Amino acid sequence: MNVVELPADLRARHDEATTRVGELRDRIEHLAAALAETEARLTDLATTRKVIAELVPTGAEPEPPESAGAYQALLNAFNEHPDQAFRVRDLHELLGMPTDDPARHVSRSRLGRLTRKGFPTQPGRGLYRKRT
Repeated sequence: MNVVELPADLRARHDEATTRVGELRDRIEHLAAALAETEARLTDLATTRKVIAELVPTGAEPEPPESAGAYQALLNAFNEHPDQAFRVRDLHELLGMPTDDPARHVSRSRLGRLTRKGFPTQPGRGLYRKRT
C-alpha cells in the first residue's frame, strides 16, 4: 500500500467501524427494552404470586395437577399380572378407582402415553387391550 491509498483505506475502515458502532447501539437499545419488559413481567408475576399466597388458606397445599402415583399404579397392575390382558374398566376395578366415563377417559389417555413409550407392551408385563 502506498501513501496515496492510505487515507482512503483509513476512511473506509472508519466508515465500517462507525456503521458497526451504530448497529451495536441499536442492538443494545433493543436488548435494554426487552430487559425492561421482562423485569416488569417478573415484578407482576411476583406480585401475583404474593397475592395468591395470601388468599390460599395456610396449611392447605394445592394438589399437583397430575400425580405420578396414578401412572405408577397402572404400571404396577401390569407388572403384578403379566399374563393378563386389561381393559380400562378392569384396571379401575382392580385398583379401586372410579369406573365412571370421565375417570376411564383419563386412564385411557395415561395408558396411551405409556403405550407410546412402550411400557405396557414390554415382555413380562400384562397387556393393555384397547376397546374396539
